[in-house]
Amino acid sequence: MSLIRNPILPGFNPDPSIIRVRNDYYIATSTFEWFPGIQIHHSRDLKNWKLITHPLTRKSQLDMVGNPDSGGVWAPCLSYHEGTYYLVFTDVKSHIGPFKDTHNYLITAPDIMGPWSDPIYLNSSGFDPSLFHDDDGKKWVVNLVWDHRKNRNSFGGILLQEYSSEDKKLIGPIYNIFKGTKLGLTEGPHIYKQNGYYYLMTAEGGTRYEHAVTVARSISLFGPYEVDPIGPILTSAGRPELKLQKAGHASIVHTQDNELYMVHLTGRPLKPSMNCNLGRETAIQKAMWTEDGWLRLADGGISPQTMVEAPLLPEYPFEVEPDTDHFDGEDINIHFNSLREPLSEEWITTKERKGFLRLRGRESFSSSHRQSLLARRQQAFSITAETLLEFEPKTHQQMAGLVYYYNSKNYYYLFISHDEEHGKCLGIMSSDHGKYDELLEKTISVDGWEQVFLKAEIHYEELQFYFSKDGISWSAIGPGLDASKISDDHVELKIGGILLDQGFTGAFIGVCAQDLSGQRIHADFDYFTYRERE
Repeated sequence: MSLIRNPILPGFNPDPSIIRVRNDYYIATSTFEWFPGIQIHHSRDLKNWKLITHPLTRKSQLDMVGNPDSGGVWAPCLSYHEGTYYLVFTDVKSHIGPFKDTHNYLITAPDIMGPWSDPIYLNSSGFDPSLFHDDDGKKWVVNLVWDHRKNRNSFGGILLQEYSSEDKKLIGPIYNIFKGTKLGLTEGPHIYKQNGYYYLMTAEGGTRYEHAVTVARSISLFGPYEVDPIGPILTSAGRPELKLQKAGHASIVHTQDNELYMVHLTGRPLKPSMNCNLGRETAIQKAMWTEDGWLRLADGGISPQTMVEAPLLPEYPFEVEPDTDHFDGEDINIHFNSLREPLSEEWITTKERKGFLRLRGRESFSSSHRQSLLARRQQAFSITAETLLEFEPKTHQQMAGLVYYYNSKNYYYLFISHDEEHGKCLGIMSSDHGKYDELLEKTISVDGWEQVFLKAEIHYEELQFYFSKDGISWSAIGPGLDASKISDDHVELKIGGILLDQGFTGAFIGVCAQDLSGQRIHADFDYFTYRERE
């Protein structure tokens, strides 16, 4: 018997939406403030997965400049009907405090690889939209409604409204079809139709350690919906010994042989901090329909399993991708991401100097507008990241280097800059909940060095930076650092019961350049290595 090891999409890949089109399976996941928007992975066996595309690649589709940390693209829903792919998603402009500015859109494409259309605006009443194609040809959008009023349930229920393909907008009455259960925080709705019932699958309990999957059903699309009598059909709540925590926000798919699988959000905490620096990931469970028409995990329980029976499909492995990107071509590796805006020759290029990635310094990490930063997800607990940098700063306001990044308030940064006393020099800066610090007692001079090799080694909760003149003999620089802080769990901050910050992404490792003088000095990176060691 072949087994699937969870998670199937390791690292920051939350809110999975899965479909099958003939023999191909696709999962769409959230990307928040990272550009390009929405990750789509492909598989033919539900075991081996490959990142193949990002549908939101143009500013005309997604303009996130100024979006807050962990704003941007939330909870996409992927569907397919009569030769067309559909994606609905939210662009979140604010989410801290009583109000949430959440604009929902639809894009379409004739092929999963695109071209994807410019967005059609749907509504702004809440987030997590999903599109349901009924048997009669009608299309319906569901999303939660947000209620900002005091002493109310902020998660005010699941709204349903018809979508007109002809008019390219929502039409007709708005129905509130489900108020949720006592778990609360009802979100992430998907509708499925099976054996005469409409099934409404929702995420409840919040996306942390009380997360759960709740299912309700009705013979009418408009309800009333009867909640599954067993309560949540999937959760890790109350089971701290499980390797897969935070289980919730799910969607389902039937195989060609009518086997049933559920993909869901999960997290793997570091111990003892219980911080998930890999972010919220995607796992899969085998499921089934019971004789009385309810959805269950195939093993009869409600807990997520790390090893799952694979479907009766031929294995379809993908080639192992190289560890090192030498920046020899014009295209940037699909695993790299920028913050809030697409790559532009204005600030990033591989054309000006063959075999090098050139970044022009722009704004600081504090900016939610124009950062020159290129990074990729951390997808294993033990990794090495390495680069070679050529950079000639003239002032302390010019910096470039290797960054371990969560958001604008939480990061570690090994950088080259300029000091009046030491000339070109190395430093380490950090930010913890926005508290800035410099981690070397004094900067290390590398004046006269044409090249500087930089490296980060991360092993679970431990981060150590290194530098080298030749790439052979390495020296540790700075103290060992707490990698667990680069996580949703650490970032969330409440004071006096008031939520001041929260995060929904994961750790990224990459290269960046800043020029706070406005001269836009450039930094050249010869290569970037990302190697998983576990």
